[in-house]
Amino acid sequence: MSEKDLIKNNDSFDDLLVNNDAASTPVDEASAVAEASAEVAEQAEAAEETVKSITSVSADELQSGVTPIERKQSRKEKKLEKKQAKEAKNIYHVSNWQIIKNYRTYNKQERAHYRYIFGRRIAEKVWPVFRFLILFGLGFVILYPLLYMLSTSIRPQLEMTDPSVMWIPKNVIFSNFVDVWQAIKFPEVLLRTILINVLCSVIQVVTCGITGYGFARFKFKGKGLMFGIVIFQIIVPVQVVLIPLYMQFRLFDIFGIIKLITGSALNLVQTPAALYMQAFFCNGIRAGVFILLFRQFFRGLPKELEDAAYLDGCGPVKTFVKVMIPNAKTSFLTVFIFSIVWYWNDSYVTSMFFNEPYTIAMEIEGIATKMMIYFTGETNGMASDYLVWIEAGCLLSLLPILIMYIFLQKQFVEGVERSGLVG
Repeated sequence: MSEKDLIKNNDSFDDLLVNNDAASTPVDEASAVAEASAEVAEQAEAAEETVKSITSVSADELQSGVTPIERKQSRKEKKLEKKQAKEAKNIYHVSNWQIIKNYRTYNKQERAHYRYIFGRRIAEKVWPVFRFLILFGLGFVILYPLLYMLSTSIRPQLEMTDPSVMWIPKNVIFSNFVDVWQAIKFPEVLLRTILINVLCSVIQVVTCGITGYGFARFKFKGKGLMFGIVIFQIIVPVQVVLIPLYMQFRLFDIFGIIKLITGSALNLVQTPAALYMQAFFCNGIRAGVFILLFRQFFRGLPKELEDAAYLDGCGPVKTFVKVMIPNAKTSFLTVFIFSIVWYWNDSYVTSMFFNEPYTIAMEIEGIATKMMIYFTGETNGMASDYLVWIEAGCLLSLLPILIMYIFLQKQFVEGVERSGLVG
């Protein structure tokens, strides 16, 4: 082969290489573009995840300036601290068994130290059990009468002499409540009781509130003596003053004026006016306790409230009505509930002014006789023969008070806490 042929072949081979390089260039560019687009997509996904993580941070975290990464680190640090504390406790902790086992080897100071530790550990274990037993015992003592009342009132009278019946009756009946309802004419008695109790309670709350506010905020001559009389009213039993009270309302007269006009004194016995007047003059049932409750509460209110009211042109009466009463709602409600409960359960004072049963408490006091008359028409018999009706009547008398307390228990507890008698 000649040189010309060799040169010609080399030129053709170079042309072929050039053509191959030119053909391969678009392929490399396409792959590069694909790789770049993939990188851009990955960066976009990473940016979206970052945005999501940022937007998922709560408002509290943004306000506190704590990021999720910092929160994770703080959690890890807390776990590490707990782990280290646990390990340190295991190293330095001495169990009760080790104290008992090595007690003879301790010196005097160590024995005193470990006796204190041992006693404290035992007290921490025993006290919850002891506290549970105390609370359980007190709860049982308080609830036992109600449970017995409920169990007895829903059984027949024949099962009272059945030794096999303890708490749960064999036959549950509710006719005992119907019999009591009809025997004592419960709707009429309930209405009379509400008229006496509610009106006396409202009057007593108003007058005792004014009196307690006067003792708490004003200075006047004889204040200490008069408050001593209030305390004396709490201490002295009602039996001591009941006969003079009866004579006062049996021959009621105001400085002889009524007798001068009519020729004789008024007889307020057998009328609710005797109880209303006692409540009006702060001499009703437990009135001294109510005055003390109001005094303690009003003393706890800031003096600046009254000063601000006086600067606005309010007098003592307007200040009491507009400022003090709204701030003492819980105390007024507490006293009102106490007053209703004590009036509701009272049969001793009320029976001195009414010969015939007038309220629920008086009716329940003689419920056995009422049931004898209702069933036999006579009063001969034993009260134990009518025990199921007696318990049913007691449960009926308690029902309105329980319903009232269920709806007002929150305000009642708050009023007691803020009265100044606790804490």
